[in-house]
Amino acid sequence: MRSLALLLGVKAACILLVSSLSGTGAVNNSGRWWGIVNVASSSNLLTNSKNVQLVLDPSLALLSRRQRRLIRQNPGILHAIAAGLHTAIKECKWQFRNRRWNCPTTHSPAIFGKIVNRGEPLLSFNRAIFGYFWAGCNRTSCTHLKGFVSYLGQRIGKAKSKRLDQVLMGNFGVVSSGCRETAFVFAITSAGVTHAVARSCSEGAIESCTCDYRRRGPGGPDWHWGGCSDNVDFGRMFSREFVDSSERGRDLRYLTNLHNNEAGRMTVSSEMRQECKCHGMSGSCTVRTCWMRLPSFRTVGDFLKDRFDGASRVVYANKGSNRASHRADPRHLEPENSAHKPPSAMDLVYFEKSPNFCSYNGKTGTLGTSGRTCNSSSPGLDGCELLCCGRGFKTRTESVTERCHCTFHWCCHVSCLNCTSTRTLHQCL
Repeated sequence: MRSLALLLGVKAACILLVSSLSGTGAVNNSGRWWGIVNVASSSNLLTNSKNVQLVLDPSLALLSRRQRRLIRQNPGILHAIAAGLHTAIKECKWQFRNRRWNCPTTHSPAIFGKIVNRGEPLLSFNRAIFGYFWAGCNRTSCTHLKGFVSYLGQRIGKAKSKRLDQVLMGNFGVVSSGCRETAFVFAITSAGVTHAVARSCSEGAIESCTCDYRRRGPGGPDWHWGGCSDNVDFGRMFSREFVDSSERGRDLRYLTNLHNNEAGRMTVSSEMRQECKCHGMSGSCTVRTCWMRLPSFRTVGDFLKDRFDGASRVVYANKGSNRASHRADPRHLEPENSAHKPPSAMDLVYFEKSPNFCSYNGKTGTLGTSGRTCNSSSPGLDGCELLCCGRGFKTRTESVTERCHCTFHWCCHVSCLNCTSTRTLHQCL
């Protein structure tokens, strides 16, 4: 009883402390590397030689030791990482431009806000304090701790469906970051790094990689492999080592994050396409030289958006350990609804229901839809009825001046007129 009282007292004190510090910006290790998106400028970073020491911007303290080592070992790659992350953020905003959650970002190291990182301070405490007590307990006989967890678990609606140790080692008592939107963020950023690194290899911007020259020789009766194929294998390998190294733990969030990271990388690989150039007299195509080219990142974003809409809600399935590998083992993830088929390696997975994103909520990091522009004639997600969550909307008109009637004059000048038009805007209340 003394240990239980101590546990309750410390737990209560920590909850109060965390509540008072909820605005301090503490972030989870997951995705901390996202904070480097704006630091990879020519004024503060990489040289082109392995023999010259890497000069680190203070923002790179967000990276783990392993991530910094990977950057030092691959001169030129930090620019690719930052470019890939920037592209991923831009694509995320475009894909969700008409949704209640429109992929908002901040200027803090936690770029995507609390939709990804909320609940982490209390989670860290849970793992530490419960781990201490749990270490001295037999899982079948530690009755006092079982009773305590069962009581609190019922209060938050989790103990009925999860094993005791899953409750202990999960985000116990706080809102975790495991919704659909989080899944998309992890997948698109991992894909962005893969895509940008593979392209940079082909462009000669990274010392440690080149084009993929493994495809050589005849490929078919009237074509052969040649040219410079984008090195997607190196991009995937580096992305896995760099992005996944920020994940810690063995819980459900760890597995879902790694699964979604890999789904993003696999999407880039699966959408690779073959491009060819014709050779022959007078433009004939007697023989063709072909190589493999990365897809446009819009293609990657469209694919992942479809996977977002069909994402699988999963639970943890205890089928042994995969500690020898940092990669997510799909055998540990099972659909919450047993009637549904297990998620494939390219499906996005989540374990928590999303907020409705209608109103501002500081705890979940949702900004709400007030002030958002909507389409009054659309019955879809961008329509005023759905986007405004039934609150209604206001209509206003504005004048817009744009260049028009442009004419090219030889040589070499373009002249345009300024045209003013009036457009009607509808904004959520």
